[in-house]
Amino acid sequence: MTEPRTLPPFASDNYAPVHPDVLAAVAAANDGYAVAYGDDPWTARLDLRVREVFGAGALAFPVLNGTGANVVSLTALSPRWGGVVVSDVAHVNTDENGAPERVGGLKLLACPSVDGRITPDDVARWAGQRDDVHRAHPAVLSLTQSTELGTVYPLEDLRALTQVAHELGMAVHVDGSRLANAAASLGCSLRALTTDAGVDVVSLGAAKNGGMLGEAVLVLGPDDAPDAASARSRETAAAAVPFLRKASMQLASKTRFVSAQLLALLGDPDDAAGDDEPLWHRNAARSNAMATRLRAGLEGLGGDVVRVTRPTEANAVFATLPRAAADRLRAVARFYDWADGETPDRVEVRLMCSWDTAPETVDAFVTAAADAAA
Repeated sequence: MTEPRTLPPFASDNYAPVHPDVLAAVAAANDGYAVAYGDDPWTARLDLRVREVFGAGALAFPVLNGTGANVVSLTALSPRWGGVVVSDVAHVNTDENGAPERVGGLKLLACPSVDGRITPDDVARWAGQRDDVHRAHPAVLSLTQSTELGTVYPLEDLRALTQVAHELGMAVHVDGSRLANAAASLGCSLRALTTDAGVDVVSLGAAKNGGMLGEAVLVLGPDDAPDAASARSRETAAAAVPFLRKASMQLASKTRFVSAQLLALLGDPDDAAGDDEPLWHRNAARSNAMATRLRAGLEGLGGDVVRVTRPTEANAVFATLPRAAADRLRAVARFYDWADGETPDRVEVRLMCSWDTAPETVDAFVTAAADAAA
């Protein structure tokens, strides 16, 4: 049995507790009986709120988890012979146990990335496979926002990617498990980062942003599509997702409890006393700010001790430190090794901040890192 650590973990934002407002929303939804499988008042209000946030034609389909949201989204956008262009470090490519391939029957077409991001040229290189029966047809571009390496696609880069994808006849999906962090980082709305940028379908995350259990597949409105091909992709997805959600075991019988969480994060239209700043933004801004604070503190220790290795644009900090120091530091707070360091005696680690990471926790971790290195 391991001894208890003295600080909260920096291993994953999935470790964080549920935000009290989300718990309260779930408790409020637990009032009497409601029709199952999404035909309930909470899901109806979620539909309304999603249209307010993402556009008048947007549709929300609550699901059980992020992997399910991604599989349902990608399967809805791709023909049986299709392929999905992704970053080599995308979560769908590295951390879902082949679920898109096993469950969705999709071929993932991975592109080497820089700091987790791919470029329009990376997408365009698959154009030659469109009419080759020996190759998977590149049907979908899937982007992770924010990326697995804690970076964010700026709006202009996102628009360039969606444009080239649509010109090649590809639909665009965003794995938005940390979409809130990206929007808070860029200082933009969720709509600006999705609908207005030409994205067709979004896997909207909640668990990493203060939720308990559940995410949503969002099919954005055909009337907001940048071109006719994009509109057709959205119409096809809207018709397919309800059936794929059930066939993929992602339709919760008591959908109201998933919808209640998403409403708490997005803002419930029935809550007259709602905060002007929605909970999703408050939580994401807090976790981003704590990552910025953590980076600054670690950089203050000097490069011989800790070397920050990647941009800090959302709620993740990547750094290398001596392996022995990392092992000592892990006794204080849990975190994960990510990759080998610059030399055999160093290791790159990933440090994640969450909605409830406190400034004093960050400062105590930096102090512990200095002690571990010494």
